[in-house]
Amino acid sequence: MLIVFSGLPGTGKTTISQLLARRCSATYLRMDSIEQAMKSSMAEHGEVGIGGYLVAYQIAKANLMLGSTVVVDAVNPVQVVRQTWRAVAEGAGSRITEVEVVCSDPREHRRRVESRVADIPGHSLPTWSAVQQLAFEPWSGERLVIDSAIWSAADAAAKVFEALGNQSISAAKRAASAYK
Repeated sequence: MLIVFSGLPGTGKTTISQLLARRCSATYLRMDSIEQAMKSSMAEHGEVGIGGYLVAYQIAKANLMLGSTVVVDAVNPVQVVRQTWRAVAEGAGSRITEVEVVCSDPREHRRRVESRVADIPGHSLPTWSAVQQLAFEPWSGERLVIDSAIWSAADAAAKVFEALGNQSISAAKRAASAYK
């Protein structure tokens, strides 16, 4: 099963997706970590563009093919990126659940963005102005929307887990153990 988290920086995606990944014993792919590793390995520390997503797509597909549950933590701001995640799941014969994390309280969202501390060496966090200017295309497909202004991270992760259905995750674990 592929579980793809999307949303603006500072909405709580990382906290919620990490809690869910632990609960599901899932492979966890954090786009910020992938992109920062790529930037750190580049001589001029330039932009990585779509490269980070291309790496994540391949890692996700390889783990899905092994029967693992994969949790993706990324902004996923545009339709083409979201469609590609769907294609990754389909190519691996996997189900996909898409989760959009929002923060409906603008003051709280701004407070979170401005008070965050980078937890990835060398990673520069976006400013509130940069978050506001980020082009985030509206959704066209089904997704689970989590409002982190209403739900605590633990409750949000539990809500996502409940929406996934315990049987789906158990089935994925059984399938994976059949290949051992």
